[in-house]
Amino acid sequence: MDWTLEVAFLPVTDVDRAKDFYTRIGFNPDHDQSPTEGIRFVQMTPPGSSCSIAFGKGIVDGGPPNPGTLMLCVSDINVARKHLLEAGVEASEVDEQAWGHFVYFDDPDGNHWNVQYLPYR
Repeated sequence: MDWTLEVAFLPVTDVDRAKDFYTRIGFNPDHDQSPTEGIRFVQMTPPGSSCSIAFGKGIVDGGPPNPGTLMLCVSDINVARKHLLEAGVEASEVDEQAWGHFVYFDDPDGNHWNVQYLPYR
């Protein structure tokens, strides 16, 4: 039996601002539904990913930022960083470690992201 991670939930303060941010960096807006009053569910998927993020109104306990860090994996860290910068995201310089190369950024609510490139793959 496979166990797959499909969705990671993020706390946000402004659903439309978050949706705009993630759309700008290339995530696909899969769902934006309000099944009941007081609930809005937005699900977005990074290009090529099997796992999505979800945020909205009435779906995540607690406020931002998420206490953890989410990671995206890419095949070219420099292209990924350039893409983020061109989308208006404040992204770190490339952090080259022996085990991988990384770029770090936060969304408008302070949710932390790592972008990882593993040169040995």
